[in-house]
Amino acid sequence: MKQQNAHPLQRGLLLALFLVFFTALSAGAAEYVVVNKDGVNIRSAPGTNSEVLWEVFKNFPLQVLERKGQWVQVVDFEGDKGWIFAPLLTREKMVIVKTDSVNLRVGAGTNYEVVATVKYGVVFKPLEAEGDWLKVQHEDGTTGWLNKPLVWPSN
Repeated sequence: MKQQNAHPLQRGLLLALFLVFFTALSAGAAEYVVVNKDGVNIRSAPGTNSEVLWEVFKNFPLQVLERKGQWVQVVDFEGDKGWIFAPLLTREKMVIVKTDSVNLRVGAGTNYEVVATVKYGVVFKPLEAEGDWLKVQHEDGTTGWLNKPLVWPSN
């Protein structure tokens, strides 16, 4: 018995639907990276001859916007954009405090004791999440819980 092939229009429609679905899924997933050493330059355009806009430190988190060869366009937690050489990045996950002062707590909730008060721009490694709370560890070994909306990225 001969099997009938789908009409070319049906195949085209199915392919189009698949592509739209796949594009929507991939567009919603932001890519985050971390700088792998201190004193790394963020530049105005791809290339070492481009103007240096600012300098970042080790473990500084960035969101990837675009890739161009060995260069990556990124945005930081303040919304500043620039370009960085890709080998200076890792896919490790880090978060940065985005408000003036945050309480680092013993547990996931405001009813827990404060371990430390953390200032704007301090970086932590996320360990686990519980609701709107994120358990984090500082490079000095201090651990505690932060409210997710107070750090970037918060997902």
